[in-house]
Amino acid sequence: MGQGTLLPSLPMEPKLLWRPSAERVEHATIARFARAVGHEGDYDELWRWSVDDLEGFWASIWEFFDVQASEPYESVLGRREMPGAQWFPGSRLSYAEHFFRDRDDDAVAIRHASELRELSQWTWGELREQTARIAAGLRRMGVGPGDRVAAYMPNIPETIAAFLATASIGAVWSSAAPEFGARSVVDRFAQIEPTVLLAVDGYRYGGRDHDRGEIVAGIAEEIGAQVVRFGYLDTGGWPSDFVAHDEPLTFEQVPFEHPLWLLFSSGTTGLPKPIVHSQGGILLEHLKYMHLHVDAQEGDRVFWFTTTGWMMWNFLVGVLLTPASIVLFDGNPGSPDLGVLWDLAEATGMTTFGTSASYIASCMKAGVEPREGRDLSALRAVGSTGSPLAPEGFDWVYEHVGSDTWLFSTSGGTDLCTAFVGGVPTLPVYEGELQARALGAKVEAFDEDGNALVGEVGELVVTEPMPSMPISFWGDDDGSRLRETYFSMYPGVWRHGDWIEITERGTAIITGRSDSTINRGGIRMGTSEIYSAVLADDDVVDALVVDVPREGTDGWMPLFVVLREGATLDDDLVARIKKRIREDCSPRHVPNEIHQIDEVPRTLSGKALEVPVKRILMGHPPDKAASRESLANPDALDYFVELADGD
Repeated sequence: MGQGTLLPSLPMEPKLLWRPSAERVEHATIARFARAVGHEGDYDELWRWSVDDLEGFWASIWEFFDVQASEPYESVLGRREMPGAQWFPGSRLSYAEHFFRDRDDDAVAIRHASELRELSQWTWGELREQTARIAAGLRRMGVGPGDRVAAYMPNIPETIAAFLATASIGAVWSSAAPEFGARSVVDRFAQIEPTVLLAVDGYRYGGRDHDRGEIVAGIAEEIGAQVVRFGYLDTGGWPSDFVAHDEPLTFEQVPFEHPLWLLFSSGTTGLPKPIVHSQGGILLEHLKYMHLHVDAQEGDRVFWFTTTGWMMWNFLVGVLLTPASIVLFDGNPGSPDLGVLWDLAEATGMTTFGTSASYIASCMKAGVEPREGRDLSALRAVGSTGSPLAPEGFDWVYEHVGSDTWLFSTSGGTDLCTAFVGGVPTLPVYEGELQARALGAKVEAFDEDGNALVGEVGELVVTEPMPSMPISFWGDDDGSRLRETYFSMYPGVWRHGDWIEITERGTAIITGRSDSTINRGGIRMGTSEIYSAVLADDDVVDALVVDVPREGTDGWMPLFVVLREGATLDDDLVARIKKRIREDCSPRHVPNEIHQIDEVPRTLSGKALEVPVKRILMGHPPDKAASRESLANPDALDYFVELADGD
């Protein structure tokens, strides 16, 4: 990381947007937990105890949520150093068992809708039966503890049942969404050599059917797995012989650190990294986060828009560890228009609406009025993740969704399958800020020398271990890739790759990826701050900015904008954009050039390809800079390839 000054975030005195009522605070699960552990003071006191006394905190999570183990743990932390911290050694348990204990078979577990299916629901009894049948089918195919089960499946209840069946056996799950291209799927699954591939026949997106028969056959041949086909387009479901055996659902007891699933890094360059999380680590983290930070309670109906290829699917499944039910949607959130998810919120009586910052920005730009013609009286919370939510996005939620809405913007990642900065139901919400650091997550902002900063932007680091940190990368036997990825900058400290500011009030501001920061004349700024300024213009609907090094200069900083229909990039709009950046950010961060593009290239999980575009414009071979199979819109890269060739 080069030398330079870190620009403090503005404004210094953010606007207070929401404060929970006394009744809401009293009813929050986190308030009950604080009383149980004897830390009823303010949240900061509770957080500091949770990170200063790791053993005491995580033991209290185990006890408070009554974790069931067939063998007790010998200690909370057998080894504390990172990487390689050892949690709850000696214990044996089953992650899946905790989903089904003490359930009313007639209670609703999942409400679901898709472009192929009308709104419907599964009870806990139905989920248990389907999970048991799939587990029996997998066992008959030779699947046992430690074997991998790969899924090329949509976001539907049958996929959740298949995951829980896999976990109940002690096998290891990995999933990819059906819109992933064949190469992208093979790049992931070939690394883990699955015994079985569960694969959909096709899917519908934006009103168009996509057959996946030939692609599945090609994938299966390359990875050498047995295939179980699920009829989604043809409504046939699982093969009858696969789910024919009505056997009791049993739960393999495995060591705490036994692998639960393999999640993959975005894979914009090189092969995606297969991240291994443990059964016990994810169980403890999700029990904590879903109960205490999402505050999912009896009667709640929690939704997050996601696909099976994004960690938010795994996160949403974790809500089923609470008394709440969940809501699934499979399809295009913008088809036939951006109101489709708000319609779903009304139809399901949704209490928590989880989405991405980019979706909120799209609704804002399109003039969507969520409450117009809809009864959203049940909706009490909105969650946002994926990228930093601009202050204007905060304001839009409070003006157009509801003034008494708990808006929790979160930041975490696939790497830990959780958020380590985000929502706290007992704290106020300030414009543009994340409410607090999560319990048990010792998140700090570090300068280049490893000093903790307050009120200044620094590298987001985690200085104490968390149970859901990866136990390994699959195939990384000596741990060298894991150490290089997270621990090379600050030995023994997890460096996440984001810029963060911890304010004096304990809130946090994420300003983008530290590896895509714009450094102009020694002044660093996160790209999210530039986007906030640019997208404030009504004519701009999306943007991408990069800082390309050029010898003997401060570098070349082009800005690429997507305009609303009918708008043109004339001199007046260019002047408006530059003026806004100069005033909101700094004169040094005014772009050298502004170009109009059709769309911003994004990964399948919606992240803008800042670093790969930068590499292409620096002259790197396009196929080395980005894997097209990992992109939602690979053709969007063509513009930048042509620009680099002509430069």
